[in-house]
Amino acid sequence: METIELKIDGMHCGSCVRRVTSMISSIEGAKVESVEVGKAVISGDATRQELIAAIEGGGFTVAR
Repeated sequence: METIELKIDGMHCGSCVRRVTSMISSIEGAKVESVEVGKAVISGDATRQELIAAIEGGGFTVAR
């Protein structure tokens, strides 16, 4: 089980945190450890690419 930390641009408030949490939770094998404005920590079997695709698909930008 890998832990991945992503820096996320475009998050400004609690609503953004809830949206990102929901996007990550929808990915099979991903477990949300924490989400705060500008950052998410995820563990599980989801790949970094799957996580980035889901988050960027929701209108945010993930720093690479």
